[in-house]
Amino acid sequence: MSFAMGYEQMKAILEKRLKASRFQHSLGVSATAETLAGKFGVDVEQAHVAGLLHDCAREFRNEAMIAEAERRAIPIGPVERAMPLLLHAYIGARRVREIYGVDDPAVEQAIWRHTVGGAAMTDLDKIIWFADMIEPGREYPEVEHLRQLAKTVSLDEMVLAGLSASIQFVVDKGHLIHPDTVLARNEILLKGISSAH
Repeated sequence: MSFAMGYEQMKAILEKRLKASRFQHSLGVSATAETLAGKFGVDVEQAHVAGLLHDCAREFRNEAMIAEAERRAIPIGPVERAMPLLLHAYIGARRVREIYGVDDPAVEQAIWRHTVGGAAMTDLDKIIWFADMIEPGREYPEVEHLRQLAKTVSLDEMVLAGLSASIQFVVDKGHLIHPDTVLARNEILLKGISSAH
């Protein structure tokens, strides 16, 4: 794990690159991730930095995402091609090294997975994914319930509830569900089923 600059320096650069509301969201995710990391025994500094920088590629307009991903040889699946905004997670995972001097595969992976999840998610991946859902600026019907779960249940139970709510939301909107989200949810369920036997 290596960070070429301190948190405050990263924050100052990020603030210049994102619109104000997105920057505030990033601070909220960073603080929430830090709290969750402390609760669940995950490296607090990694969570703090990954939370801060998770949306760093949102400086690019939606229509520029495919070109930015292609420039970095990031694979683009059919769901990403249909919804290029999803690519900001993968581009962001590369940007943290390019712009912010972050040389930490765990942080890069957590940023890569923060939007749709994925197979074999680490505890850090889960914390960044969930912090993005419940940070203080978020407002949607289930958010208070999910915030309460973060205080009372295990990391997997909390993330399972979040993934289920996320999938339900996407289904209700009539949008595509990313296969990685289904994978992440099924994996937690299967782990729970196998540990129950």
